[in-house]
Amino acid sequence: QVQLVESGGDVVQAGGSLRLSCAVPGSSSGVKNWAWFLQSPGKDDRELVASFSSAGSIRYADSVKGRFAISRDNEKNAVYLQMNALTPEDSGIYYCVADDRMRPENWGPGTRVNVSS
Repeated sequence: QVQLVESGGDVVQAGGSLRLSCAVPGSSSGVKNWAWFLQSPGKDDRELVASFSSAGSIRYADSVKGRFAISRDNEKNAVYLQMNALTPEDSGIYYCVADDRMRPENWGPGTRVNVSS
């Protein structure tokens, strides 16, 4: 069973930066595909922010292109999300997902980001 540990969420002023981290400590199997999702305040849906496949394919939501950067460390079985030029619209709970998104256990508990104007 995958157990993800996220960190890095914080309160930051607009224009600031944060770096989110997510890892699967103690896992003997490497994560192939990583993704970060955002659940904005008052919304039930979680929107894809960025993804990084095992083949090296990286995708971003249009709203974060040029501001966010996803990276991974396969040795540490970890993924990161560097977020720059943050706006209040970036606020919410960020979830890390490893491989199969349809499996609830492959989602982290979430880390909260609050961008103040």
